Amino acid sequence: MSTVVSFRIDRELKRRMEELRHINWSEVVRRAIARTVEEEMAKRRRGKDRERMRRASLRCREISRRVEGWSSTEEIRRWRERRPTS
Repeated sequence: MSTVVSFRIDRELKRRMEELRHINWSEVVRRAIARTVEEEMAKRRRGKDRERMRRASLRCREISRRVEGWSSTEEIRRWRERRPTS
């Protein structure tokens, strides 16, 4: 279902629009509004994603810890050596 939205423009712009009668001004306005809404919603989503990433990063720092005597490099090497060769 549709609804009517109205807005004001100055007389000179309206006169110039009337010279271009072949343009469907309602469609131009609908597309511009839809594009603007999508862009603004995307900005909002990106802002929320950044906030989620920041919180996740802080949480990772809180739960990470060093384990004495354990080396990630040695662990990777050990797993690679266990791998069957072709």
